[in-house]
Amino acid sequence: MVRLGQNFLADPNLLDAIVRDAGISPEDIVLEVGAGEGVLTERLAAVAAHVHAVEIDRGLEEVLVPVASRANVSLCWGDAMKLDFAALRPAPTAVVANLPYSVATPVLLRTIEQLPAVQTWTVMVQREIADRLRAGSGSRTYGSASVVAQAACEVELLRKVDPAVFRPRPRVDSAILRLRRTGPGADEATRGLIRAAFAHRRKSLARSLEHARPGGMEEVRAALAALGLPENARAETLSAEDFVALSAKLQADS
Repeated sequence: MVRLGQNFLADPNLLDAIVRDAGISPEDIVLEVGAGEGVLTERLAAVAAHVHAVEIDRGLEEVLVPVASRANVSLCWGDAMKLDFAALRPAPTAVVANLPYSVATPVLLRTIEQLPAVQTWTVMVQREIADRLRAGSGSRTYGSASVVAQAACEVELLRKVDPAVFRPRPRVDSAILRLRRTGPGADEATRGLIRAAFAHRRKSLARSLEHARPGGMEEVRAALAALGLPENARAETLSAEDFVALSAKLQADS
């Protein structure tokens, strides 16, 4: 059975490839969310300075604890959606994981926000999530998660993954995604702006934001015009850089 939405990687060649793709150095502190049976944890511990392995399923204790007994592995039992990533010591510099698909997107976005020292993410995700996070403006799949990720990172699809490498075999396609940090990303105000902008996709961005900040429609239109963007632009037409600039303009004018 699938434990808590997780499918376990069963192909040693792919596990080795993920570690190679991640380019982990002996100085790196790695965060792995969804350690599962520890097969990736073990490989990461062999090349990294330290590994923080997060797992919610205590039913895996018998197989995972022996792996986590290595001196450079810290095992954290708990829900990654509730874990304070910023409290991890030593602070992670890389994220490498076969992410549980049910929480892959929010976990990625939380680590981008809470772990400024992380420079790279090499993660297995559902193919649909990979396509969404790297979608360009104007794309049907482009949304708030795309913008928040791209405001901080370059997002690259490394490889598609055959369902046969998992146990049990999932009913969805998978992919390995790499993110490289390019900047600090969206602050709290900008993330709120992005969420509100995509809350009503069929409306113009200014009208969509009016629901979240009543009375500010003309201010938003003026800010868009000042940035050389159409006053009636929809959220999906703005790039991540446009959103960061718009948020900065609105905060400066308020």
